[in-house]
Amino acid sequence: MSLLTDLINLNLSDSTEKIIAEYIWIGGSGTDLRSKAKTLPGPVTDPSQLPKWNYDGSSTGQALGDDSEVVLYPQAIYKDPFRKGNNILVLCDCYSPNGEPIPSNKRYNAAKIFSHPDVAAEEPWYGIEQEYTLLQKDVKWPLGWPLGGFPGPQGPYYCSVGADKSFGRDIVDSHYKACLYAGINISGVNGEVMPGQWEFQVGPAVGISIADQLWIARYILERITEIAGVLLSLDPKPVPGDWNGAGAHTNYR
Repeated sequence: MSLLTDLINLNLSDSTEKIIAEYIWIGGSGTDLRSKAKTLPGPVTDPSQLPKWNYDGSSTGQALGDDSEVVLYPQAIYKDPFRKGNNILVLCDCYSPNGEPIPSNKRYNAAKIFSHPDVAAEEPWYGIEQEYTLLQKDVKWPLGWPLGGFPGPQGPYYCSVGADKSFGRDIVDSHYKACLYAGINISGVNGEVMPGQWEFQVGPAVGISIADQLWIARYILERITEIAGVLLSLDPKPVPGDWNGAGAHTNYR
């Protein structure tokens, strides 16, 4: 395992100018995230310097099998907290080969709205509070809950401290720091009302950049939970009954 860790943590800049760009996009469900990695000849500072790329949309619910090519257009870049160095995360949106946005590409119309001179002049500022639940991988039951059972009533868990009240803080803090490293304007985190449930806040940010940052923050969180062997749920009601739900509350100024 130590050799594997050493290889994962290799500093590429010691031996090559090449970098790795992780192209990230939203899949056909509108909530699932997909990504694939591409080698580039050197460091990149702006999305316009990045090549377009493609993928098999029939495997993501975004194209038919007999005409499956979907093209990725890079839209925003962030530092990669996993590979570090000059490596980057690239948020993309999706188009057909003839340049038309595919139906699941909601960013295209949003970008048109936010770039309109009347909208841009207003400088719309947003802050989003993203709640989520951490689940035990094999049973899909909230982290810290007894298998097949329930914890004590809600009350002591919100913004809590202690091994009997707070579950998953290592994941939360790892995500917090990784987002700051990536360049995401994450403004805070806290434990939520239901045990195993947490929240992070992105913003303030102007216009479409708030959505870009939120999606990359979700991607980073999904990668960290993958490493930890825990499932991430954005389900608004992951546990039926009188338990706190989860949302993405949006603040506007």
